[in-house]
Amino acid sequence: MKKSRFTGAALAALIAAGLLTGCTGSDGGTDEIYDETVSEETTAAVEESSSAAAKVTVEGTKFMVDGKELWINGVNTPWQNWNDFGGSAFEPEFWDSHFSDLHDIGVNAVRVWINCNSMVGIKLKTTGEVKEVLEKHWQDVDQLFEIAEKHQIYLMPTLLSFDHCKDTNYADRWRAVITDDTAMQSYIDNYVKPFAERYGSNPYMLGIDLMNEPDWVHENEECGKLSLDALSNFFAKCTAAAHEANPDVLVTVGMGMIKYNSDKSNCSGNIISDELMKTLGGDKACLDFYSVHYYDWMKSNWGSAFESSPADYGLDMSKPVFLGEIGTSVPFKDVYQSCYDLGWNGVMMWCSNNGAEHADNWDDIAAATQNMEETAPDKVFPLGKN
Repeated sequence: MKKSRFTGAALAALIAAGLLTGCTGSDGGTDEIYDETVSEETTAAVEESSSAAAKVTVEGTKFMVDGKELWINGVNTPWQNWNDFGGSAFEPEFWDSHFSDLHDIGVNAVRVWINCNSMVGIKLKTTGEVKEVLEKHWQDVDQLFEIAEKHQIYLMPTLLSFDHCKDTNYADRWRAVITDDTAMQSYIDNYVKPFAERYGSNPYMLGIDLMNEPDWVHENEECGKLSLDALSNFFAKCTAAAHEANPDVLVTVGMGMIKYNSDKSNCSGNIISDELMKTLGGDKACLDFYSVHYYDWMKSNWGSAFESSPADYGLDMSKPVFLGEIGTSVPFKDVYQSCYDLGWNGVMMWCSNNGAEHADNWDDIAAATQNMEETAPDKVFPLGKN
């Protein structure tokens, strides 16, 4: 005899499927419902249905999950060991433990750098074309997604960073991926498309972040000072290819400064606007949401992200926009609450860990994310918190 417990979305799925025949508890509530006749097959089917319902979509300016709004109560856990995925550095025990702790304090989304630099996971020829994507890389990322689902954590995997373009040994190869048509297409065909195909429909994929802070690839000599045109073209081609490979996948770019994401007079123009991206990559090249970064040093130039709304910043208000990375001396509890009140679709602070340990400001992080879970529980966990 099997005793099964169902809550939240799983319970709704059972009822909708006509598979629930048991009785409620003595108080008449539905917090716990047991049915001795429920088979293991039925349980598995309901769990699969519940998992599928977790898939994030975009409707207008909101993230949605199963018809309910999702607010990103997130953090950056960029790496445990630099270049975790594909070599010998991946430690699933850390990610399992850390995601469990994050879930406990109300975190629902985590940004992780799937590649940091160098040739770990993806190996390039001297021309920049892809030589090989290691099976170990895919296995490690597969396991990360399994751990994320276990703990109700939406993943925003970041595929590249400006660090690739300043890498001591391989910068020229990575710069070629952005500027050389042949190398770019090789990267798209051998990595971007397979990544979208493999994970784009995963219920705990928030969206692919194509690159961390490409601003510095343009501005810094050590990163090659590549042109904005080249970067825009690269993002358009990658986005279009990802959408072509898997229509379910959401795509963004982690812009380091509002300067390159806004058309306001004190900015340089939105280099990832729908108009520009479609010109370069066709109708499927438009990003699905914007992910802007903010640090206190930016306030004197463009104002504070937690004192300004996305509209105040001059952002495209036709799609969701949230703070994909933020660092500040202001208490995070105030930051998250202010951003929620100002209409941002979420916040991901930098960062939740020091290697294998909690960040030094863990209590500050917990105060912020727990407050948001209390403020908007139905938006932080639209399907209920397991």
